[in-house]
Amino acid sequence: MTSKKTTIVNPMGMHMRPAQLFIQTVTPFNCDVTLLANGKEINGKSIMNLMAACIKQGAEVEVRCDGPDEEKALKAIIELIDSGLGE
Repeated sequence: MTSKKTTIVNPMGMHMRPAQLFIQTVTPFNCDVTLLANGKEINGKSIMNLMAACIKQGAEVEVRCDGPDEEKALKAIIELIDSGLGE
C-alpha cells in the first residue's frame, strides 16, 4: 500500500464533474483506491461515495492505493487533485 496527503484546491470541491473525472482517472488502474477525508474512508472508485462525502475546497485528503499498479495510480490521482480536478 502507498499513500499521500494533499489538499482539495478547486473552488467547488468534489461535486459531480470533478468526481466523474476522478473516476475516469482511477478506473483503468488495477488497485483499490481509498480517500480519507472528514474522518471517513471513501471508496475512490465509487462516484456516489465521492459525492456523498461532501469534500470541500481546503479539505486535506489522504489518498491510499493498494494493488499491482498502486504507484502509478497514486501519481495520477495526486496530479489530478493538485491540478484542481479539471476546474
